[in-house]
Amino acid sequence: MKTKVLAALAATMAVGATCAFAANPFVDVPSDSWAYKSVVELADAGIIQGVDGQYFQGNRNITRYEAAEMVAKAMAHMDKASVEQRALINKLADEYADELNNLGVRVSALENRVGNVKLTGDARIRYIHQSEGDKDKAGEPVNAATKNDDSWSYRVRVRANAQVNDRTKVTYGVSTNDISFADNSTASNSDDNNISTDLANVDYNFGGNNWDLMVGRYEYIMGGPRAYGFFYGDTFDGAQLKYQNDKFAATAGYGKFKEGPIGGAWTVNDTNYASAKTAYGELEGFFGGGRMAGSAVGVYYNNIMPKAELLGNDIALDNIDVWGAYASVNFGKWNALANYETYRDAIVNGNGSKDNADVWVGKLTYGAANFATPKSWDAWVEYLNADQFDIAGTFLGSTNGWRNDSLTSNVKSWGVGVDYTFAKNAQFQVMQSFATSAKDGNADPGEETRAQFVFVF
Repeated sequence: MKTKVLAALAATMAVGATCAFAANPFVDVPSDSWAYKSVVELADAGIIQGVDGQYFQGNRNITRYEAAEMVAKAMAHMDKASVEQRALINKLADEYADELNNLGVRVSALENRVGNVKLTGDARIRYIHQSEGDKDKAGEPVNAATKNDDSWSYRVRVRANAQVNDRTKVTYGVSTNDISFADNSTASNSDDNNISTDLANVDYNFGGNNWDLMVGRYEYIMGGPRAYGFFYGDTFDGAQLKYQNDKFAATAGYGKFKEGPIGGAWTVNDTNYASAKTAYGELEGFFGGGRMAGSAVGVYYNNIMPKAELLGNDIALDNIDVWGAYASVNFGKWNALANYETYRDAIVNGNGSKDNADVWVGKLTYGAANFATPKSWDAWVEYLNADQFDIAGTFLGSTNGWRNDSLTSNVKSWGVGVDYTFAKNAQFQVMQSFATSAKDGNADPGEETRAQFVFVF
């Protein structure tokens, strides 16, 4: 690669420019050269360093890695650039996005460019097979929900990310439902129910970039993104305040579930329940590599406030208290995750007591399947032990979870999976449960197989 990148950066050089130039840093750049002014400005801004700190070597081809280094340094001086210069640096950043990621300039940092509007999204094609569980004497499944079932479906999501200024970002997203290939004429696949707004929020960063306030509709996963995310949290309307640095993070929020077992209409013992609100808090600590790449431990609390209608009258239910803790530890290419949650049930039994439901999850992962890195892969194994949850009859994970309803409550179950990036931005994922049994002597549910292609753009 010739010096086109260098020339493009030089053309922007009001960035880092001063009234008087520093001394010529390179012995092979004469002061009467047409490029002398731009070379000195680039060196003075720290964008180029030359070869061995003495020679510019302007006729030498440069590698993409060297070009990305210069782009990264130019991005650090964005506040000194004009609108036109920022547009040029943004264009170069898009061209060298993969190299910048390898240099440690995170994608999220690239997206923090003023005036930048970016469309992203994903498409998923999924196959699910649910095998039969225990059968009665006639050979029929004891639980009709666990009969043999094969289904193909697809989902498409699109996100618009707009950087309003250095501190403020607006995100809007739409998503289809999981649409079955079997029959697109059903009510669940109709145009009225197919597409919905699942993201619509404003994110404001302040306090030296350590504080973050998000308001609107966002994805909420109980315990945060490092936890297992066992309870359903997609499409959540609320407000969240977060403080974080490389060692510690504290989060507090309040809002309303819009989907999941307590996010819509659901019925228990002839009682109709409306969407539940929740207040939540999380404390996390990071070590052995920092917040992004290291290990972490965390504790979290949710106070879920359901509302019910019984015989036409509103009644107040006791809140559901949820406590949880997790530990995610990296060692080499391995990651070990342990997660515990306990739920204080709002349903009162006939004897006046209340049930508590506990969930234990352990997961061991090797490798890391990265959408940006073809042929990258990971493999994992997990163990789940979940009590019966009476409020909605089941636990249900977020969109990051993979288990069907019948394998999330009153079960002990193992699972394995493999993720493989077969091309850039294209990944194949497969998951399989095994050795699943019901707790408390109930009928065993069947096993579940999932296989899916996921494409991001």
